[in-house]
Amino acid sequence: MSVTVVYTPKFLEHDMGAGHPEQPQRVAVCAAYLEATSFHKQLHWLSPRMATPEELSWVHSPSYIELIQSLAQRGGGRLDADTYVGPASYEIALLSAGGWLVGVDQVVDHHTSTFVLARPPGHHAERQRGMGFCLFSNAALAAQYALREKGLSRVAIFDWDVHHGNGTQSIVEQDPRIAYCSIHEIGNYPGTGDRSEEGPYQNVLNIPLPARSSRLEYLTAFDQEVRPFLERFQPQLLIVSAGFDANRADPLANMALEPEDFGTLTERCLQITPQLLLGLEGGYDLEALGNSVVQVVGALVVNAQQKQNQE
Repeated sequence: MSVTVVYTPKFLEHDMGAGHPEQPQRVAVCAAYLEATSFHKQLHWLSPRMATPEELSWVHSPSYIELIQSLAQRGGGRLDADTYVGPASYEIALLSAGGWLVGVDQVVDHHTSTFVLARPPGHHAERQRGMGFCLFSNAALAAQYALREKGLSRVAIFDWDVHHGNGTQSIVEQDPRIAYCSIHEIGNYPGTGDRSEEGPYQNVLNIPLPARSSRLEYLTAFDQEVRPFLERFQPQLLIVSAGFDANRADPLANMALEPEDFGTLTERCLQITPQLLLGLEGGYDLEALGNSVVQVVGALVVNAQQKQNQE
């Protein structure tokens, strides 16, 4: 029994410009770190497919999709001070979004935990606006795909990126079939994610933590709040927006997690659902990012082995 990793070197073709923290090497380093592990032969590598404009219209307005396409065709342009569309960005963003859909297929159809090693990330992208390095809302799209194409009736998204997933929340909170919860650094970009934001169906849980929060604070928040919230919802699919910028070494945040803490969070999530779909969001220190992804995928491999031994 293997764990699936969805990846293509084409993800490196989305270029945000020299010196930008959301650099192409983020995914290349993670792929190299995974290939160097003792469990690399237990990984099943899959290429993504492109999401279609029709699929994207489930979570984005047609005018916004056309804006990204036209900017790329004209050679590129900025959506905001931090978010750039390059000549290849529309195509690569379609691959990134489609990679998350391939991940849904793997988890739902093949009962295989999957890590989507894709960029650009997506959890800040709103229905009609890209921001915060994000072009299309990958996690929200994956949730809709599971509901529309896989016949599921309850999908949950757990966002452990250090920044609140304002885009994901704004898109999914109007759908009572989707639950969204986030642990993030209080006061950090984009300034959303207050505890008072609970969604119209009480399907949103936000847990802002103070700067320098570490393993104890995160696991306490998970055990006391995230787990009860998710277990009440009883998701048939749990999607994790897996950002790694809560690492102590990350330059864009002020948290104090270590790479192994993300493996522990993965183990906690697996206690809620037998398989997970995780997709890359943030994480900007390359060494911490690569080591964290290894810890997460390693936890998935151990879980798969344990289940195989029980059968």
